[in-house]
Amino acid sequence: MGKKSPSGKSRLSPSESGGQNGHTTGAMSPFIDQRRKNASIDGLSTGAQYMTSERFTLDDEVPETPKTPSGGASAGFWELSESDRRNFLLLCLLYFLQGVPMGLATGSVPFLLKSHLSFGQIGVFSLASYPYSLKLLWSPIVDAVWSQRVGRRKSWIVPIQALSGIGMLWLGSRAESMMITAGENGGAGVWGFTSWWFFLVFMCATQDIAVDGWALTLLSPQNLSYASTAQTIGLTAGQFLSYTVFLAFNAPDFANKWLRASPSPEGVLSLGGYLTFWGWAYIAVTMGLAILKREDRSKNTDGIMEVYRIMGGILSLRNIQIFIFIHLIAKIGFVANDAVTNLKLLDKGFSQENLALTVLIDFPFELGLGYYAGKWSSIYPPMKIWCWAFMGRISAAIFAEITISMFPATGVTPFYLCQVIAMHVYSTFMSTLQFVAVSAFHAKVADPVIGGTYMTLLATCSNLGGTFPRFFVLKFVDMFTKATCIPPTSTPYGLKDGVTPVTVPFSCVLEAEKHRCIEGGGICHMEQDGYLIVNALCATMGIISFFWFIQPQAYKLQALPLRAWRLASG
Repeated sequence: MGKKSPSGKSRLSPSESGGQNGHTTGAMSPFIDQRRKNASIDGLSTGAQYMTSERFTLDDEVPETPKTPSGGASAGFWELSESDRRNFLLLCLLYFLQGVPMGLATGSVPFLLKSHLSFGQIGVFSLASYPYSLKLLWSPIVDAVWSQRVGRRKSWIVPIQALSGIGMLWLGSRAESMMITAGENGGAGVWGFTSWWFFLVFMCATQDIAVDGWALTLLSPQNLSYASTAQTIGLTAGQFLSYTVFLAFNAPDFANKWLRASPSPEGVLSLGGYLTFWGWAYIAVTMGLAILKREDRSKNTDGIMEVYRIMGGILSLRNIQIFIFIHLIAKIGFVANDAVTNLKLLDKGFSQENLALTVLIDFPFELGLGYYAGKWSSIYPPMKIWCWAFMGRISAAIFAEITISMFPATGVTPFYLCQVIAMHVYSTFMSTLQFVAVSAFHAKVADPVIGGTYMTLLATCSNLGGTFPRFFVLKFVDMFTKATCIPPTSTPYGLKDGVTPVTVPFSCVLEAEKHRCIEGGGICHMEQDGYLIVNALCATMGIISFFWFIQPQAYKLQALPLRAWRLASG
């Protein structure tokens, strides 16, 4: 895990705080390509162990992964020292706090916006998630600039969490009104709403860099594998609470059916109230952390430019350039399924209550099937499994297209609900399988000497491949959609005060125009569904690129010796 400085002293690689970015849910849940496991820890120990074996040579092909990072059984939680148990729980809490706003930004809020914005306007909101995929750009700064009086990690975590809490309090008092105004004036208001969520995600990404680095010193060396466990537990719990649980309690139908004696048009939990609660929780936890938790003094004096120099050296490797290109184009084939299918279900009339139920059922399957994904990745070559899962995700996108086109005209039936659940489970499994496989390959090829920088770079490129196409795909859905408002044959009755009756046909693709059409007594008739066209185009592009470039190159990379993945200076 360490590397030698020019003076010969052992030190941690500055960007080992970056962790690995990549997992949190497949096609149908929004997190699988964002949840991160601290693979820099496991990856380094795996590589270090292999390098110390007598049969190690850089001319070998990519080695098999030991069954555990240490080569033996890990200690159980209650076998840890009291200090390690406390620090493990602290890490779970910090990752949990990070997962709360991330679950809203990447999961719940886009669904709440669907009644106010078109797909293209929601594409603007998707830009808010970009900081999490680009944090590699400023992770060396977080690692190198700090106050010795406060502590290397607390210098960032304390002010970042305080700013996040204040931001959630401010947004909580205005969230509902900002969502309503977001769609006004052709969607111009969405930029202001997006900028606040961009700020929150940027804070989460920066806090994540610092917490990943702190995990390396909070836990004793023999129990470092628990850092990955804490990250998985905390992030998953925070995102689950802000996505599945929040959507259920925010849905009026769910509350009226299960929680109320008399019906109400509102859910029991609003976005503003939820943000306000967690804003105060952030501030309370931050104050406790600042006062009660002492950080060990660090003598690290790593320079920012050293890490950027290392990253530049990695990027100069030819096979790394090919691998990064694969990461950037691989998810185009199923990005429409990932980004639009759930939104399209809501647009068709699938209730928020049914969506929350679907994701709730999908969640335990994700955890259970993830176990088998990890097991298979330890038996078969990782990139071969990744290629199998690639075609699985393409088939999941086709399955989603069939499911959307079969939406019942009379409303959701029990059979259709089961079909949607099956679609979610299958898509999630394929996403998990692909993520686990590529993460295993990252850990095997990364140079242990610069493992943190290496792993974070590869994981960032993998994340970016799923993030940057979303904006364009959502825009294309609106572009290819054709919908016309058909005026009523007679003067409509019961119009709201101030509503102008529809008298001439007009395009009702945008959500605001669709509402104007319906409120004015007209019928918004969809002549061409842009989702079906864009999803089919993406799947076709994915199939062509897979057989023409991705699969052959992936198998070539799998067969390369370890020497091909090392810097010349190493």
